[in-house]
Amino acid sequence: MTQRDLLTIVLAAGKGTRMKSALPKVLHAIAGRSMLAHVLALAQSAGQSSGQSRLAVVAGPGMDNVRAATLAAAPEASVYVQEHQRGTADAVLAAREAIAAHTGDVIVLYADTPLIEPDTIARLLHALDSGAGVAVLGFDARDPSGYGRLITDAQGQLLAIREEKDASDTERAIRFCNSGVMAFRGDGLLDRLGRIGSDNAKGEFYLTDIVEVARTDGLSAVAVSCREDEVLGINARDQLAAAEAIYQHRARLQAMQNGATLIAPQTVWFSHDTILGRDVIIEPNVFFGPGVSVDDGAEIKANSYLEGAHVGANARIGPFARLRPGAKLGSNVHIGNFVELKATQMGDGAKANHLAYLGDSEIGAGANIGAGTIFCNYDGFFKHKTTIGAGAFVGSNSSLVAPVTIGDGAYIGSGSVITKDVPADALALERSAQDERPGWAAKFRQMMQRRKLKAAG
Repeated sequence: MTQRDLLTIVLAAGKGTRMKSALPKVLHAIAGRSMLAHVLALAQSAGQSSGQSRLAVVAGPGMDNVRAATLAAAPEASVYVQEHQRGTADAVLAAREAIAAHTGDVIVLYADTPLIEPDTIARLLHALDSGAGVAVLGFDARDPSGYGRLITDAQGQLLAIREEKDASDTERAIRFCNSGVMAFRGDGLLDRLGRIGSDNAKGEFYLTDIVEVARTDGLSAVAVSCREDEVLGINARDQLAAAEAIYQHRARLQAMQNGATLIAPQTVWFSHDTILGRDVIIEPNVFFGPGVSVDDGAEIKANSYLEGAHVGANARIGPFARLRPGAKLGSNVHIGNFVELKATQMGDGAKANHLAYLGDSEIGAGANIGAGTIFCNYDGFFKHKTTIGAGAFVGSNSSLVAPVTIGDGAYIGSGSVITKDVPADALALERSAQDERPGWAAKFRQMMQRRKLKAAG
């Protein structure tokens, strides 16, 4: 592995007006993580594999939320502002301070291009190690309209990048296109950026022109090819949806390659950080929000939603179950249909098989929670905890008013409203006395029938 001093510059200044959103486009999410955070994670990965690394992000004026999101995802990053939108070279020069303090390689990424694979970045940097002064990431476009074209010679050297508005008819026929992602040997980079002019159709300073500037200085330039789906740039909602579909396809394939079974892969949705063990079975229409891990042998049945939850080995979840943040389930736990958990720990072998809400609680190993049970955890101001001991049995249609503790092995009679702690191995019942009135139902029906006949007559 080549050790290098790497500076990664992430350009995030575009507002993305086509998104029709108050949110900057780079903060829109794919698989539960913003595009910006995806690209920052890629940059951090490249830096970790290279040795010393620095990270700079260029935002637009007034984009305080982009700055905040950057520092939340990458506290080590420096954030710079491109005061005026005068092209990509101008955007890179907004990080002049970081470039001037740097002596190694530089890579430029775009915060609205979140699908590039780490191996692709490694190949781009390898091109520098092989002698190139500039390496450009390119792709063969199905439809090259709107892209800059990569112009190469017979030996495969990159001669220039021509923006479509400035390209000749011959150049527009080229299908090998520029992704915008570039890597540079750092020596002299500021000087070469400063020599880029704005003599083009838009009157902007194009980073792509650095190829010709570098060749004038005697440096070689090369293009590294990648798949088109890696460099999909996102400017509108339909492109965001397309990027989500690409990410999900990759995630499903990776999950199956790692030993999980997906009954209907196209109906399962993963987050960027979903972790699945081996021999996990996922039925159709399951959604994983951020922060979910599932241990070996667990089964997630159809139409379940999980977020911020841990599922233990050989547990069974669903169908139609919801695990909210803070749900932590031990091995062999059963969560059945229409059961919702929030901030709840369940010990090994505990069960809640039907129609229950379990919030802010700790449930011991082997405990059984009956159908229709509610943990009444909120008093309108504060959340309170319910504790259920190991082996305890909570009968159907019970309400446990927190804070309350049910001891190990205790029984709660069906239909009870429990407001006080129950000792271990005790039976707790809270019901009104049953009132029976013999013959009442027959008399009631006769009375109502007479009233009905009178009303009809």
